[in-house]
Amino acid sequence: MAAAPATLLLDEPAAGLDEHESGELAALIRTVASTWGIGVLLVEHKIDMVMSISDRVTVLQSGRVLTTGTPAAVRTDPRVVDAYLGAPDPVPA
Repeated sequence: MAAAPATLLLDEPAAGLDEHESGELAALIRTVASTWGIGVLLVEHKIDMVMSISDRVTVLQSGRVLTTGTPAAVRTDPRVVDAYLGAPDPVPA
């Protein structure tokens, strides 16, 4: 941060963090990006964290781009649901 980068590259920054810590990290990343005007490239497997702080999401599968879009569009993309998220549990009767 001392060098005032244009882009911050983060590879699995939430690895090993619990839900609360991941939330705090997400807020910090969003604040740094918006306050300092820094672009962030985030590689992360914690889907809720990614979706909560991202403007655009690119999903890879076997090294290829599966889809790119807004978090809302990506979360509901049938290919992403099938490959990563799974169908929601049915509501009990």
